[in-house]
Amino acid sequence: MSTPARYDFDTVIDRRGTWCVQWDGVADRFGVDGLLPFTISDMDFETAPEVLTALRARLDHGVLGYTTWQQDDFRSAIAHWFATRYGTEIDTGRLVYGPSVLSQLSQLLQMWTAEGDGVVVHTPTYDGFRKAITGLGRELRGVPVGDAAALERELARADAKVLVLCSPHNPTGRVWTEAELRETAALARRHGVAVISDEIHADFVHDGHRHVPWTRVGGDGRWALISSGSKSFNFPALTGSYGIIGDPADRAEFLRRMETAEGLASPAVLSLTAHIAAYREGGPWLDAVREYVAGNLALVAERLNGAFPELAWEPPQAGYLAWIDVRPLGVDDEALQRVLIEREKVAVMPGAVYGAPGFLRLNAGCPRSKVEAGMAALVRAVRAVR
Repeated sequence: MSTPARYDFDTVIDRRGTWCVQWDGVADRFGVDGLLPFTISDMDFETAPEVLTALRARLDHGVLGYTTWQQDDFRSAIAHWFATRYGTEIDTGRLVYGPSVLSQLSQLLQMWTAEGDGVVVHTPTYDGFRKAITGLGRELRGVPVGDAAALERELARADAKVLVLCSPHNPTGRVWTEAELRETAALARRHGVAVISDEIHADFVHDGHRHVPWTRVGGDGRWALISSGSKSFNFPALTGSYGIIGDPADRAEFLRRMETAEGLASPAVLSLTAHIAAYREGGPWLDAVREYVAGNLALVAERLNGAFPELAWEPPQAGYLAWIDVRPLGVDDEALQRVLIEREKVAVMPGAVYGAPGFLRLNAGCPRSKVEAGMAALVRAVRAVR
């Protein structure tokens, strides 16, 4: 099935000189400018045209004063998205707002834990989680993705207070089944552990898999779902996220903290505008970009497995991040990175960033020509160090 002609994902848009972290900030992480980057998880595509139209209309109004997220246009757009995408009704009275999912995570951790408490995560672990948890003086406790026994052991520890669930999982792209989520919710309730479910990658679940929002399984436990349209519609520079908090008292405390301690009385109006347009009108664009990215990931599989059949690499169940286990190739991580950077002039995230040496995380949310170039470079680099 081909991508609808009205959306163009093949045209390369030059992002250099736009203060772009992926392109202009590559030297901050890799020490060299001018690399072809497959790094931070944003896409090289324009956002949906419906979003751009709404943003232009809002700017044409000309007045950009203080605003509020507690209005029906924003809340009903989120409810509409959950109903149409996930077949899930949400109580808009439980909604909250934050500058980003990580800012919400930080605030919830401060509400539900004290310094030294255990916070459970799945490994490999998104580095933003690690920074937020350890930066607050909490103890990060990892359990391997899919290891239910290890998860229960960690949740059963007396000082384990929160499980941070990435759903779908970053960086592996794993989509949790409803049965797995219900079992996780039951374990958390049994051991008195709160759950923070980060669902920012939920809209990018690929065919054959289904995302189940935590609101469907959380029940009467202590929980929060945090998310944003910024990942799926590619507008993280606008900031803005929303959450759903199960307990009314917890929701009230979260809002109090955000509005007083954090001074968040007025959110970014363009973020609200973008979310409303995306969730009301952006579905066809999202379906098209998911299909295009699925083609990119199929290309990654073709190039990897064609060159190195022993990898038997399969695309992720969700997202545009290719999580690649290169351990079967017997290559040295540092040597591979040196060749990628110095000879191939390519930046690919090493798995060690996520606590998983021997892996790579390659961002395939880009025009196909860029994926072709990146995969050719990666294959040459691996062959050079084997």
